[in-house]
Amino acid sequence: MALFDWHKHFDPVLSYLNETGNTRWTTALKEQLTRRFEDNPHGDMARWHNALQSLPDVADARVDLNQSAITLTSPGGLDPDAMTRLENGLRGLMPWRKGPFDFFGTYIDTEWRSDWKWDRVAPHLADLAGRTILDVGCGSGYHCWRMAGAGARQVIGIDPGLLFMFQFLAVKGYLGQAPVDLLPVRMEDLPADMECFDTTFSMGVLYHRRSPLDHLLELKGTLRRGGELVLETLVVDGPEGYSLMPEDRYGQMRNVWFLPSCPTLLRWLDRTGFRNARVVDVSETTTDEQRQTDWMRFNSLADFLDPDNPSKTIEGYPGPKRATLIAEKP
Repeated sequence: MALFDWHKHFDPVLSYLNETGNTRWTTALKEQLTRRFEDNPHGDMARWHNALQSLPDVADARVDLNQSAITLTSPGGLDPDAMTRLENGLRGLMPWRKGPFDFFGTYIDTEWRSDWKWDRVAPHLADLAGRTILDVGCGSGYHCWRMAGAGARQVIGIDPGLLFMFQFLAVKGYLGQAPVDLLPVRMEDLPADMECFDTTFSMGVLYHRRSPLDHLLELKGTLRRGGELVLETLVVDGPEGYSLMPEDRYGQMRNVWFLPSCPTLLRWLDRTGFRNARVVDVSETTTDEQRQTDWMRFNSLADFLDPDNPSKTIEGYPGPKRATLIAEKP
């Protein structure tokens, strides 16, 4: 028997997908989940699973999804022994990169202030109330929870990182039947042209794709007609047609392929069949937004910038600037 009982966690979302007519996806998902958790389990699976299992039970847990930190509270409070087990279990799931989270008074100061990105994006979104949402590259699911807090009917995040999945389950384990799920799969694992989501988010993914236009077409295929794409990615200044392709690394990341200008990105969206594409935000990423913390002790943005000129990466490229664009599927 597999160490991690994936059926317990994923059968509800598989049932939801079947009930909503996505049997193509459920058939593929069952095979993918079997391979990940039974045929070829990750070497750290036991450690992460043990950390998750060590978290104390809290029968009266409450959640607030509309604060900067996803906040879990208990009217009765936790005793000192439970608080110790809680912190030890959560530290067993380090590093925490996307957040922040507050577990019953234990505040997880994550590497990224993901709430800042949400605050930049949220004012420009269609009303999420009652919508079905796909969040591609969702990390530990911070933004998925914020989408649920905004009234989404169902949120499905996808990210192949298994540590992210265990961090997500640390939150969901206290919430019961919340309409939010995280599947440890890649975008290319999804069936083509599902056309079943009202809104699809792709934030911090496009620059990791060797073929950005194919990624945009894949995203379009997830949306119903009239659905909304929310795209956030690294950009550089320049005219239409300009795109930076790093020689090797960008900010010490090997898997960065294309950093387009905003006019180029608008052209890409037009060529891939989206309409009404517009840039709603452009912001430089600072060391206040991405930094080393006690919950993420590895190198972070400050280590990836030129120490003599922080406006450039350590390789000499323009420093990280991110644009958010919104577009619709005709």
